[in-house]
Amino acid sequence: MNLQVCLIPALSDNYIFLLRCQQTNITAVVDPGDAKPVLNWLQQRDWQLDMVLNTHHHSDHVGANLILKEKTGCKVIGAEKDKHRIPGIDQTVKQGDQILVGHHQSTILEVPGHTSGHIAYWFAADNGLFCGDTLFSLGCGRLFEGTAEQMWQSMLKIRQLPADTKIYCAHEYTQANAAFALYLEPANQQLRDVYTSICDKRTQDVATIPSNLGFECQFNPFLRVDQDDFQTALGLKDSSPEKVFAQIRYQKDNFVS
Repeated sequence: MNLQVCLIPALSDNYIFLLRCQQTNITAVVDPGDAKPVLNWLQQRDWQLDMVLNTHHHSDHVGANLILKEKTGCKVIGAEKDKHRIPGIDQTVKQGDQILVGHHQSTILEVPGHTSGHIAYWFAADNGLFCGDTLFSLGCGRLFEGTAEQMWQSMLKIRQLPADTKIYCAHEYTQANAAFALYLEPANQQLRDVYTSICDKRTQDVATIPSNLGFECQFNPFLRVDQDDFQTALGLKDSSPEKVFAQIRYQKDNFVS
């Protein structure tokens, strides 16, 4: 049976994900920034929480760790490099390590850039990547602790995953990201159609997450900085991918849609 994934909106624009093995009833929560909606969801379904999976240390991703641990006795898992910044951490993981949610296996990918210790959880058999704030639909995280070079290497690591991988990112930023992508490529009619579709979804309060890696590779500017056509559209032909990445990340940081 496939891994059950439940999307829980939280705070202003976060998504918390509840993962459940339907054979064993083992349940994990990814990046709980707020305990109340998680506890409500569990109570309404009479589910027990077994583990917390943190991608990075920011408070909107770990803010509920200690409350959930106190209320449910769950285990907290996070990056070895971030163990001093993950509240309640019980188990540390690094690149290539594997963890199980019931019968569902996840491989740890180290994807620094947004933060120095950022990780993602890749469930290969279930075609799912829980990537926190590294990759967003049509965007990527700000470089709070890392460099453009580090983040580009993280993009490459993600880009090599299968095209049908579902991208479970932690924020509903897609509409703003699409506006910026269209600003970079105003003549891209396919992207204009994508933007219109996203706006329609958000008008109806429909989530744009999960996304799909194949879609992201086609339209996400931060995954395309080494492509000739994209560099040409930006007037940066024959530039290094790191240079293009740094420039558009700077532009996005200062972009007002």
